[in-house]
Amino acid sequence: MKKFLFVAVALSFSLFLHSQDNPSSKTKKKDWSKVKLTNRANDHFMLQYGITHWSGKPDSINTKGFSRSFNFYIMIDMPFKTDPRFSVAFGPGIGTDNIFFDKTYITTINHLKPLEFKNVADTNHFDKYKLVHAFLELPLELRFASNPENSNKSFKVAIGAKVGVQVSSHTKGKRWVDKNDNLITGFDDKYVQKNKDKYFFNGNRLVGMMRVGYGNLSLFGTYQIGSLIKEGLGPQVKPYTIGVTLSGL
Repeated sequence: MKKFLFVAVALSFSLFLHSQDNPSSKTKKKDWSKVKLTNRANDHFMLQYGITHWSGKPDSINTKGFSRSFNFYIMIDMPFKTDPRFSVAFGPGIGTDNIFFDKTYITTINHLKPLEFKNVADTNHFDKYKLVHAFLELPLELRFASNPENSNKSFKVAIGAKVGVQVSSHTKGKRWVDKNDNLITGFDDKYVQKNKDKYFFNGNRLVGMMRVGYGNLSLFGTYQIGSLIKEGLGPQVKPYTIGVTLSGL
């Protein structure tokens, strides 16, 4: 993931250079400071959906399916006066991660031992099981739009970071089955168990991020700098996400 972000950042900045006006003897370089931004869409909102994985995850942790993230941010965008193709944006929002597991039980409510991801394939278990985190977040982006007068029809790049404070953490299991995946008598398909507990998880996080796209759609990537789980209380995993951003207004 780190290599992916490095290559993406390098590619983005090379595109920056190619997007600059190249003055010649026949053309005059545009004075960007005189561009009118009256009708400019500033990407005041960002809605993100992505596929999430854990870097550093031991082989003993059995994740499955499409673990995913949903993020929503309301941003303030401030263009540079000398060159409004560049801007700085920031604003509050919420980020959620949903990590799915296969035949696993997570001991979040047992504070006497380090956090365990127990393999329960040989006993009763939940057919669907996930770990959910929600964060209040504040992203900060350095943005570039090749056409600042009409950013909805413009190539865009953004790099930055976001800080977050964890507001919720819980496990959720559905459909109680035996080792052969048969529904246990007395429990229907709608049976759900939810355990809320933030004890094992770091309350704050710092995440690097970038986006590349055109108009209202862009691809994004994020990588958490520190571990999701507190040091000494479980495996040191770092979430990373690749997905799609819808932005506008």
